[in-house]
Amino acid sequence: MRKLFLTLFYSGLSPKAPGTVGSFVALILGMFLIKYIPESTLFLLAFLVSVIAAKEIDKYEKEVGVHDGKEIVIDELAGMWIALSICGINQENFYILSALAFIFFRVFDIWKPSIIGKIDREVKGGWGVMGDDIVAGFAGGVAAAGVYQLLVYFVL
Repeated sequence: MRKLFLTLFYSGLSPKAPGTVGSFVALILGMFLIKYIPESTLFLLAFLVSVIAAKEIDKYEKEVGVHDGKEIVIDELAGMWIALSICGINQENFYILSALAFIFFRVFDIWKPSIIGKIDREVKGGWGVMGDDIVAGFAGGVAAAGVYQLLVYFVL
């Protein structure tokens, strides 16, 4: 069960780009949930998953002896759900903001600027794995909201 959870239904076992595949699975799940629950609930679910995941990652890392293995993508779920929950998504902008949140979350998660990279490099254990994606989720959500507002003002 732990591996099913940490690999987000085994999406993290993808031979190519497991982080992107895991993020896409998280996006689809988040898009489905946000149709039925408020954004604030998705935000709280992201933090509940983060707390559980941090503890489970600590156990998993002790078993396998590797920090932040590529197969662990539950952190992508937390970051993606945070980005979706704070970007200002609604029925009118659902698809464009979902796409923007995904793109910006992946950019920040891969690029790891500033504090995101510092967390990735310096924080150990489960919170090190989860922390950079949580912050990347905040950055991705804010960037998606900002770009959407620019699109509305200048294009749409």
